[in-house]
Amino acid sequence: MNLGPYFERIRWTGGRTDLAGILAAHMRAIPFENFDVLLGRRPRLDLEGLEAKLVTARRGGYCYEHSTLFAAVLAELGIACKTHSARVVMMTPREQAPRTHMFLTVGNDVLDPGFGGFAPMVPVPVGGSAGVHRIVRDGDVIALEIEQGSKWLRLWVSTLEHDHPIDFEMANHFTATHTASPFTSRIMARAFLPDGKVTIANRDLTITRGPDVQARVLADRGELRAVVAEYWGFDLPELETLRVPSISDWH
Repeated sequence: MNLGPYFERIRWTGGRTDLAGILAAHMRAIPFENFDVLLGRRPRLDLEGLEAKLVTARRGGYCYEHSTLFAAVLAELGIACKTHSARVVMMTPREQAPRTHMFLTVGNDVLDPGFGGFAPMVPVPVGGSAGVHRIVRDGDVIALEIEQGSKWLRLWVSTLEHDHPIDFEMANHFTATHTASPFTSRIMARAFLPDGKVTIANRDLTITRGPDVQARVLADRGELRAVVAEYWGFDLPELETLRVPSISDWH
């Protein structure tokens, strides 16, 4: 892992032992997006491919890309971490949710750079909380939850088994190619702002800055390309002809 270009990409000039700072810088600089999946390109999880896309080309990616790259960064920094799978249960019962999410642990802390709009930007201790997130134990699993008003929304559950690269290659193949995967039929993208975030869910664009929330529907693919260039930081001409199965009026 070549840390020089990576630190330049995330604009990091702090210390190499500041794990929380590096994580936050990574998430602010490298956005979440699934455009390659929708364009029929299965994301690569080898280090050369990840550096070429997320660092050199200044693109974003989804959980397998973010967490695999960040695990390589930690290894280069001499920080021991473990890789894990989780079942996303925000809208799906646990028994129907496949293990299609990847996150990391360093000691007792969970690091989740690739969970999209709900991702915690700081390490969250197992059995504790950080900001609006907490991780609770529930029988044989741990669960990441986010505070929403007076309630806690459960995001994912995991047995905390240590998984290996081949496990994520299998899950990545399913997530990027199977028709049952939401990533193959919907636009899902998030970019953090200094004072908020921008999300795209199909044609729904939401810009949140502090308490101010602006929402509108993207008119066409040309506007999608322009918004991605402005907020995600890269121009992807292929978005002009992007076909999204769940957006019938864009076909």
